Amino acid sequence: QVQLIESGGGLVQAGGSLRLPCAVSGRTFSSYYMGWFRQAPGKEREFVAGIRWNGGNTYYTDSVKGRFTISSDYAKNSVYLQMNSLNSEDTAVYYCAIKTRGGSFDRATTYDYWGQGTQVTVSS
Repeated sequence: QVQLIESGGGLVQAGGSLRLPCAVSGRTFSSYYMGWFRQAPGKEREFVAGIRWNGGNTYYTDSVKGRFTISSDYAKNSVYLQMNSLNSEDTAVYYCAIKTRGGSFDRATTYDYWGQGTQVTVSS
């Protein structure tokens, strides 16, 4: 059984920063893709950032480019989302997820395993 556990969420003022770790335990995969998604109240879950686990290629949605950075630590089986210059539109529950099969990396339906989410609230 695969478990993903996010942490690091909280309340931060606009312009501030947060770092979200996601720890992966259980079954491991030879090659997979890890993504961060977020969901604000009344909105659909949206792709934020992704990283190919064994290659390191990274992808970002346009609204976070230049502000967010995704990284991975193979030895710790963890992925991180560094979020800088936060604004109120970044307020959401943030989820990490694993994709082990084909399909678009920016679509939530192609991901197989999900964490429980961590709340990020940005006050203006």
